[in-house]
Amino acid sequence: MDLNTIKSDGIGGAAGEPAMLPTTAKKVFIKTYGCQMNVYDSQRMGDALAADGYTATDAIGEADLVLLNTCHIREKAAEKVYSELGRIRDMKAERASTGREMVIGVAGCVAQAEGAEIIRRSPAVDLVIGPQTYHRLPSVLARVRGGEKIVETDYAIEDKFDHLPRPERAEIIKRGVTAFLTVQEGCDKFCTFCVVPYTRGSEVSRPAARIVAEAERLAEAGVREVTLLGQNVNAWHGQGPDGKEWGLGRLLSRLAEIPGLARLRYTTSHPRDMDDELIAAHRDLAALMPYLHLPVQSGSDRILKAMNRRHTAKDYLALLDRIRAARPDIALSGDFIVGFPGETEADFEATMDLVRQVNYASAFSFKYSPRPGTPGAEMADHVSEAVKDERLQRLQALLLKQQQDFGSSLVGGVIDTLIEKPGRQAGQKVGRSPWLQPVIVDEKAGEIGDIIKVRITKTGYNSLFAELA
Repeated sequence: MDLNTIKSDGIGGAAGEPAMLPTTAKKVFIKTYGCQMNVYDSQRMGDALAADGYTATDAIGEADLVLLNTCHIREKAAEKVYSELGRIRDMKAERASTGREMVIGVAGCVAQAEGAEIIRRSPAVDLVIGPQTYHRLPSVLARVRGGEKIVETDYAIEDKFDHLPRPERAEIIKRGVTAFLTVQEGCDKFCTFCVVPYTRGSEVSRPAARIVAEAERLAEAGVREVTLLGQNVNAWHGQGPDGKEWGLGRLLSRLAEIPGLARLRYTTSHPRDMDDELIAAHRDLAALMPYLHLPVQSGSDRILKAMNRRHTAKDYLALLDRIRAARPDIALSGDFIVGFPGETEADFEATMDLVRQVNYASAFSFKYSPRPGTPGAEMADHVSEAVKDERLQRLQALLLKQQQDFGSSLVGGVIDTLIEKPGRQAGQKVGRSPWLQPVIVDEKAGEIGDIIKVRITKTGYNSLFAELA
């Protein structure tokens, strides 16, 4: 459930051109906060809106519809949304003065958590829609145009993926040679720091046949690398076309058979759901990249118990030994929370010791922030902000050194790189290493979508520089 957090300002490119547009097509601007699943959700909202006559825009001032697809994981997430809504409210009023309408909507996990409170605090908002109901956007917008204020946050009885239009081939091509594909949603783990079970609901797995069909469609449009998404992606299970119960390892094996699909990844995993079949997939599937995001959160067994992680530090390290035995070149990424209620200096040192033992290629680390409605928020012995700040700095310094050391270890070696997009500077293209680092190459090294062998010549702060091998 610990999906890596990102922020995209204006993922307006999420919508494609429908076969028939109204005479005056309306424009939608979607701003995405949070994890990769929110990026995927924004794209699918764009697909649904394209079928309803909307085209995408990256300019919020041009938009007839503004959607904020929100995340509730981090501190003061809701307040940041309200602040953004204040700015958009002023744009809406300015447009209204010229006789042009702007509809404002809030989607995602803050919408699910706050519900009608959003419209109460921000009356300019026209609709609030949760992450399980965004497939209803076209019908909700029809009601908004009829003058209603809509709050649609009930968990949908129907499978939202059954009701979403397929993205057009041209739209997939526009998004690039890498793609996200949601296979699982929700979480049943109920870690005491996390709001996800309350905003995304219980664990639900998409049927294997629909996942395979979507992956085949992506590959046919030129996608070379697919990342399977889920709050607990390795908890995915479902009936395969052979009638047998599949786990994520078996699903990955099937996806690896799709022509043109050269690379597979998945995120985010829970240590308790790494089974033998999935570990074997890392050993047997060349398409499954040697990079695993496996959050542990803390190295202290006492804190792990308070977090309700239901594993120990020893369990986690033993699991990594099995994974590395299966795939020796695998690189690890993780998540860490510093300053969970009751964390002592000894608990924090246990985390530092675990990090030293694992030697991460990359990691995400955060200060604990109470999420309303979670058990952690009600716990005693909250750690002061000053102590959390100091511990986070120490942890991040160690993690940064490990990341830099991993990059340096690749210098002089030859690796496969997927060329992904033009570089920021003229004469360059940017590729993606098996371990997710950006790789800067000469623009003549290959075409976008090619997988080429390059020799790493030096490292940057977060990237690698390479020449054609």
